[in-house]
Formats: sequence, C-alpha cells, structure tokens
Amino acid sequence: MTVLVPHAEGEAALADIDGLELVRYDEQAAELPDAAQRAAVLIPGFLATTEALKLVERCPSLRLVQLLSAGAEMWVGRLPEGVQLSDCQGAHGGVTAEWVLATTLAVLREIPPFVRAQDEGRWDQHITDTLTGKRVLLVGAGDLAEQTARRLETFDVATITRVGRRARDGVHATSELPDLLPDHDVVVLLVPLTDETRGLVDAAFLAAMPDGALLVNAARGPVVDTDALLAELRSERLRAAIDVVDPEPLPADHPLWSAPHLLITPHVGGSVPGHLDRAYRVVHTQLAAVARGEDPPNLVINGY
Repeated sequence: MTVLVPHAEGEAALADIDGLELVRYDEQAAELPDAAQRAAVLIPGFLATTEALKLVERCPSLRLVQLLSAGAEMWVGRLPEGVQLSDCQGAHGGVTAEWVLATTLAVLREIPPFVRAQDEGRWDQHITDTLTGKRVLLVGAGDLAEQTARRLETFDVATITRVGRRARDGVHATSELPDLLPDHDVVVLLVPLTDETRGLVDAAFLAAMPDGALLVNAARGPVVDTDALLAELRSERLRAAIDVVDPEPLPADHPLWSAPHLLITPHVGGSVPGHLDRAYRVVHTQLAAVARGEDPPNLVINGY
C-alpha cells in the first residue's frame, strides 16, 4: 500500500508497518511524484490549507486521507466517493489544553494589561480575578476536553461541567446549554466544526452567559458568531480568549484587534516543538489498522 508522506518524521515513524510503501513528497511543490498514481493514502501537511485539496485530484487510486491535525472540517464532504478521512485526535490535546489554561489565567489575572503597563513604565497595582473557585463549562467531550479538565482540577476550580452531542454519564447534551450557561463563569469551546456547531455561539448563547464571564475558543473560528462576540466585548460585559477566528487570518483592520477584554493568539494551540512526532504516533496507529484491513480508529463520519 503506497502512502504519500510530507515529512521525514513521518517516514521514520511509519517505517516499521509491514505492507507500506512510504513515498516522500514536497507539500509546497506543484507536482507530486509518479507514485501518486498508485497511492492509496495521502497524508497532507500539518494545518494544511485548501490548496491541499488539489492533491486529491492527482491521486486516482486514493482510499484514505490521513490528517495530522484534529480539525477535519476542510475535508468533510469534499472527498471523492469511496475515499475515507481519518483525523489525528489525541495528538495535540495536551498542548492545546495547555493553551486553554495559559490564556484563561492570562485574562483572569490581567497579564496583557500588565504587559502594556510595563511597556509604558507604569506601576498598575490592583486586585485581579482568579481561576480558583470558578465554575467551568467545557463545550466538547473528547480527548481535548478530558485533557483540559485534568489540568483545570489542579487549580481548585469549583466545578467542571462537560457538554457533548448527546447526554451520557458525566456529560450533558448540547440542548441543555441554555440552562447551563448562566451558572458558569468560564466557557471553553472544544468542539470540531460541523454543520451542528457552526454558529453555535450566537447572540443568544452569549447573552445567557453571566456578566463578567470568560469565553475561551480553542475550537474553530466559525463556531462563534464574530459580530455577536464583538458586541458583547464592546459592551464590556464579557471577556474572551481566542486562538481561532472568523475570518482567519484576521485582517489587520478588523475591529476584534481593538476589542476590550480580548486576548487573541494566531491559531497556535498545537504549534509547539514535537507536534509532528506526536501526530505521527497517532498516524502510526491509524495506518497499522489500515494495513491489517481494518478501518482507522479515528475515521471521520459526518464531521466527527
């Protein structure tokens, strides 16, 4: 089975799987190697753009697209019939949860204003907020939510409530959000972008959050209605930390840049040293299953 791999790390990580022919390709090049004609598996680059979709057209024997990121929204519904899609859930949850904690603490402890005061040589001593005792709502119930919850527990939060597509032990359904939101101080978005989650955080969602609450978006930009968030921030009723935006990249003249009580990072939640090594460990599990004639464990169905 021929597999197109964009990184040397991938070649090394997958070399011990019997039955694979690993062919390195340059994700920036206009042409693929001749082996693309027989390739059954395509591994796009990390955080690949829509340009990567064109690679599929050059692989007539393709059976699987294996991603290096957990976000699969760009690929869902855009692959030829018979081509499966597998994501990399489980690779970046820990470091993305670290981003959630870092930015949550930064906003609550007012680190960005203190940095601006430092730049101005101004001693701005005052009392800040704290994560201790906060009621936290995790919108999402997968690996990233579990990793985030585990880290939150060490900060003595009051409660951690999980929300998923459907209710189950320890997890509320998304239909319960209107009743849950008023009782939580921090709301963390950890869901994939699908038809169900696009625009989930609209004006009504934000209005249900209590005054002074913090919204943390580690999901995808279109999960949040940008105009609705901007209105709440300008009123200074809510606070937010976002790693993803809509549109993305955020234009230099976009009003979000100057919105009060907002911390923006440029989609870097999983971008840390070792990200490829972690990703290819998950890919190894996926392709080992495929080599045995099984479906990959992270097979994406209807966006999940």
